[in-house]
Amino acid sequence: MTRNLRRRILLASALSATGLAGLPVFAGDAYAEVAPGTTLKIALVLKATSDPFTVSMLDAARNYQQHFASQFNLTIRSTTKQTDTAAQIRMVDEMIRAKMNAIVIAPTDSKALIPVVGRGIKAGIIMIVIDSPLDAVAQEAAGISVPFVGPNNRKGAKQVGDYLAARLAPGDQVGIIEGTRASGNAQERTAGYREAMEAVNAQVVAVEPGNWDYGKGRDVAAKMLAEHQQLRALLCGNDNMAMGAVDAIRDAGRGGGVYVTGYNAIDAIRPLLADGRVLATMNQFADRQAVFGIDFALKAVTERRKQRELSKVIETPLQLVTAAKR
Repeated sequence: MTRNLRRRILLASALSATGLAGLPVFAGDAYAEVAPGTTLKIALVLKATSDPFTVSMLDAARNYQQHFASQFNLTIRSTTKQTDTAAQIRMVDEMIRAKMNAIVIAPTDSKALIPVVGRGIKAGIIMIVIDSPLDAVAQEAAGISVPFVGPNNRKGAKQVGDYLAARLAPGDQVGIIEGTRASGNAQERTAGYREAMEAVNAQVVAVEPGNWDYGKGRDVAAKMLAEHQQLRALLCGNDNMAMGAVDAIRDAGRGGGVYVTGYNAIDAIRPLLADGRVLATMNQFADRQAVFGIDFALKAVTERRKQRELSKVIETPLQLVTAAKR
C-alpha cells in the first residue's frame, strides 16, 4: 500500500468521525510528500465562540487535527466579541510572529483585515479566509490575492428569500436584519435577500445591522415592527438574530403575522422551525468550512505553492433547511 493511499484512508476515517464523509477532499492524490519529521504549523483565527456557528468550526478543526497530529499542529484563536476586529488583527499578527506555515481566518471585517493579511503574505505565510471573503477591490489595491474557502452567501440567502417569497404578495413589506456591514458575508446575504424580494415586488422597507447578536437582533426587530405596522417578514442574516426577531414578534403581539427566516441552521433554531416560528434557514456546514480551509492550506504548503498561484474561490456546500427538511 502506498503512502498516499494510506493517507487517503486515514483522511476518510477522520472525515467520518467529524460527520464529513463523502465530501470532496482537497488533499487527495495531489498532496505532496512532507519531509520525514516535519510537523507543519497551522493557525485558525475565528470570531467569537459565543456563536454556535463558530463553536462548530472550532470543534471540527480540533477533531481533524487530532487525526493528523503527526502532520500538523493547530493553534486556534478567537475573539471575545463578534465585532472585535482590532483583537483579531492582533491575533493574526501574533501568528505571523510565531512563523506559522499557514493562517486560516474567519474575518470579522472584509476590509480592515487586508493590511495584516498582506503582512502575513510578505512573511511567506500562506493566508486563507473562510466564512467571509475579503473585499475584492481592497485586495486588488493592496496587490494581494487571498483564497476564500466557503459558500456562496448571496446564492444561499437568495434560496432562503425565494422560499419566503412564495408566501408573499406584491407590495408586501419586509425588513432585513443583517450582520455587520463591514463583513462581506453580511453584505452578500443582504444582496441575496434583496434579489429574492425584488423578484416578487416585495418592498424592503428597512435594512439594519444586528451584529450577528440575539439581543441586538431582537432590538432591531422591535424597532422595525414599531415603525412598520404592515411588516410581513423579517429576513435575518443569521439564526441568533432570527431568534431575537421571534421574541420581538411575540413581545409585540404579532405572533403568526410576521414570517422570520434565519441563516446557519444552528441546533437552537430547530425547535422554532418545527413549530413555524421560523420559516427557513440555510445550512452552510460550519465544520466543513473549517476543515476544508485547513486542508486547502496544508495542500498549498506541502506543494510549495506561492500565494498568487492559489485558486481565488473554493466553494463549499449549502442546503436549505425548512420545517419539512430538518
